[in-house]
Amino acid sequence: MEKQKQQFDEVAHEAMEILFEQFWVLRESEPEKYQLIRERENALRSYFLEKFGYRLIVHRHFAKLEKVPIEPEPWMGIQAFTHSRDYAIFSCVLAFLEGKTIDEQFLLTEIVEDLQGIYPGEDGLDWTNYEHRKSLVRVLRFAQEIGIVKVVDGDIEGFSQTENHEVLYEVPLVSRYFMRSYPKDLFQFASIDEILKVEWMKEEENTGATRRHRIYRKLFLSPVMYSEGVQDPDFLYLRNYRNRLREDIEKHTPFQFELYKNTAMITLPERRARFTLFPDNKGIMDIALQFASIVREQQRTEDIPYQWNGTLLLTWLDFERWVGLCKEQFGYGWSKEHREATVKDTASELFRLLEDWKLARREQDTGAVILYPALVRMIGRYPDDFLKNNEVGESEKE
Repeated sequence: MEKQKQQFDEVAHEAMEILFEQFWVLRESEPEKYQLIRERENALRSYFLEKFGYRLIVHRHFAKLEKVPIEPEPWMGIQAFTHSRDYAIFSCVLAFLEGKTIDEQFLLTEIVEDLQGIYPGEDGLDWTNYEHRKSLVRVLRFAQEIGIVKVVDGDIEGFSQTENHEVLYEVPLVSRYFMRSYPKDLFQFASIDEILKVEWMKEEENTGATRRHRIYRKLFLSPVMYSEGVQDPDFLYLRNYRNRLREDIEKHTPFQFELYKNTAMITLPERRARFTLFPDNKGIMDIALQFASIVREQQRTEDIPYQWNGTLLLTWLDFERWVGLCKEQFGYGWSKEHREATVKDTASELFRLLEDWKLARREQDTGAVILYPALVRMIGRYPDDFLKNNEVGESEKE
């Protein structure tokens, strides 16, 4: 039995997926998931440390994998937050909780008063402002969901309507473990880059272990990994050890490893509800797949040369024009929302999606759109029976 716990079996696979997809697993709220991780703790800890350089923490109240990226990406933010103010308030809430003892109870009015005193910036917080109250609602709702505050009585949603609303909270023990520990005080860091570099301060940048940790983090925490040039050390590593990487990834995870000339990624052979996948079932995702087919067609039609790394360079006007072509060709099957939207609005929404999935970006200096090769790895077209039914529908309308 002890030998089995050291091995990567189906239980370990399940536990690994949970640790990657969740910030942490609280024993009180998810005892079964916590037990899975606990049962394969040794095997998981060894694998995460060897391949990613990650620390697995298994506390008697929670389990947590500290997932530090190589570089921050848009999707890594707290999805429930919609304004930079939300993050500032959340940081202030963490500071407020530090001043409380475990199991201590406090009222919403107390934290509201304290936040006004510790919130940074000259403008401060104005609780008569609806948007400021909504920010606090989002923050405390997230704090409750993640488990760093407990609601004893009341509901924070009422604060949206009136600043005099009251809620009773309690400070759970796990609130002390939300923040990572750092080798020096956070005030001594001048930027996000400095915080990320702390991960590598004791290691040589291109030693075998460091490079392996960097590559595994890029593959598992990014939608796609691109070559930065002929001498890119990470891509040379991928090419030299591609068979070993493929064997390891497919043995220990549900993913498959794919390597192309300038692109590397991990993919799932079949859809899994636990993961956030490309494509999903949203209407804009269908448009993205159809746009990919337009990109292939227009690159050939307009004879646009590929850049050295397989990218295409477009002006924003050309990007909007291609979105317009996509609407002309496929728009009859779009949702009502997207059929009625302007091409400009659809282009903006589509670009945000492509940027989040590292399929496109804009140059800061010129504003040009760069389309990455992974965009056309999958394309979307309507099936023949859908096209036939649409033609019948159009003729009937005439």
